Amino acid sequence: MVALEALHDSAESFPQPRCHPETREKMLGELQEWSLGTDPSSNVLWLHGPAGAGKSAIMQTLSYQLQDAGRLGGCFFFKRGHATRGNARALFATIAYQLAIGVPWLKGPISQIVEDNPSIVGRSIETQLRELISEPCRTSKHRDPVTILIDGLDECEGHHVHLEILRAIRNSLADYLPLRVIIASRPEAHIQEMFESPLYHGSCHLFNVQQSFDDVRKYLCSEFARIHHEHRTMANIPHPWPLPNDLKELVWKSSGYFIYASTIIKFIDDKNYRPTERLAIVTDQNSTESHSAFGSLDQLYMTILSTAPRQAQLMPILCALANFDLSPLVLDLLFEMESGDAQLVLRGLSSVFEVPLDDDEEILTHHASFYDFLRDSRRSQIFYVGSLDHRMDLARSLLKLFACHYRDECIVEYPGKSPKGDLILFITSLPPSAELLPLIQAMNPDYIFELQELEMMIPWLEKIHPAPKDLIGLWEDYLYMHFILGETRWAGRN
Repeated sequence: MVALEALHDSAESFPQPRCHPETREKMLGELQEWSLGTDPSSNVLWLHGPAGAGKSAIMQTLSYQLQDAGRLGGCFFFKRGHATRGNARALFATIAYQLAIGVPWLKGPISQIVEDNPSIVGRSIETQLRELISEPCRTSKHRDPVTILIDGLDECEGHHVHLEILRAIRNSLADYLPLRVIIASRPEAHIQEMFESPLYHGSCHLFNVQQSFDDVRKYLCSEFARIHHEHRTMANIPHPWPLPNDLKELVWKSSGYFIYASTIIKFIDDKNYRPTERLAIVTDQNSTESHSAFGSLDQLYMTILSTAPRQAQLMPILCALANFDLSPLVLDLLFEMESGDAQLVLRGLSSVFEVPLDDDEEILTHHASFYDFLRDSRRSQIFYVGSLDHRMDLARSLLKLFACHYRDECIVEYPGKSPKGDLILFITSLPPSAELLPLIQAMNPDYIFELQELEMMIPWLEKIHPAPKDLIGLWEDYLYMHFILGETRWAGRN
C-alpha cells in the first residue's frame, strides 16, 4: 500500500508548513550538510523537540532543499488518526515507491522485486525495509547518498510500532549503504530510550530543535508588517505596531517555538475583524474572548494531556506545577507517592514538560503558554487546575507535608526550590476556611515563614468564623518576635 498523502508535496496537505524566510537557517544548513556529506559519523539522525517546536516545518523545508539538490530519496509525514498517513504498514512501501520513481539507479531493482513478489507490500515492516530498500541499495554500485525523511514518528499507532520501525531501520540499514535517514518526533521516553540504547549506540546523531527567540521575533515582525500592509483598516494605525512591549511579551510567551506565534497570527489575520482588536484580545488574558485566539494550540495541549497515562495522579501534579516550581522528589513527598512515581506520571508528557533524570532538579515546561492554558477553564476544560476543589486539595497536601515534617522533628532541606516560599501566598489566595485550621495549627511559623508572610496570614485567619483566637494569638506572637529580633537569622535559614 502506497500512501501518496504522506509525501512532502501531497495535494491533501497543501499548504504544507514550511520555515519562514530567514528563520531556522543555521539548523537547516547543518541538516543539509549532514545529509549531503560523503562520510557522516552515522547514517541515522533523530530530530527531536517538544510539541509545537516546528519539526514538521523544518522537515518540509529540508525536503525541498534536498529535492533541489537531487538527494531526496523519499518522505513520509505521519499524521495521528489518518487512515493512510497514520498507518505504519504503508511507511516503507511508500518510501520504496518514491525511491523507484525519483532515484534512477534504484528504479530497476525495486521494480523487479515488486514484480517478482507483489505480496511484499503486505509483509512485516522490517521485511519491507530490507527487501524493498536495503537490498537494492546493497547491490547497487552507486554511492551518492540519498536521504529518507520520516516525520512525526510518534504520530503513528502505538509505542510498539514506533519501536518496531526503529529496530527495523537499525537492523536493515548498514552504515555503508548510500542512505541517510532523518527521523523527527517528540522526545517521547520510549523513543529516546531506543536511540540511547546499545542498538543505536554510536550510529545515530541526535539533533535537538532548540528554542530560537530571535527567529520567532523575525517571524512575528514580518507577519505583523504584512498584516499592517494588507488590512485596509490599518491605514491610519501608526508604526510601530504592535508596540515594542506587546511584541516582547508575545515573543516571551512563545518560549522560542513557533506554535504559539503562528496560532496568534492566524487569529489576528482574520479578515472579518480589525487586527488591532484581535491583538488586544490576545494580549489581554482577562478578555472574555481570549480563549478563542488559541484554538489550534489548545487542541494540541488537550491531545497530549488526554493520551497521558495515569490520569488519576495527573491532575494533582498539574495543579502543583502550575502553582509552584517543584522537583520530582518534592512531588513524591507532597502527594505521598513512592519514590520515582512523579517521574513515571510525567513520562508521557515530555512534549510539554522537561522532566529531569535527577529527581532533585526542577521540572520545567517547554511552553510558557501551557500554564496559561491550564489556568483558563474555557480552554483546558477537564484539565483546568484553578477550581476551588483542586486548589483546596493542593493546600491540604502542602500543609500536611510541612505539618508532618515538623511533628516528626524532621527539618527537611528540600532539593531545588521548596514550595514553602510561596505557601502562605497560595493559602491566603483561597477563601478563608476552617477546614484548614487543624493543619495550620500543626505547623511552626517560626520554621517556615518570614515577616511578610506572617503579616499576610493573620488577616486571613481573622476572617474565619468563628475566629481561631488561640491560633491568631500564636501567629501574632511570632510576628512580634520577628519585629523585635529582625529577620537576619530567619532569612539565613531560608
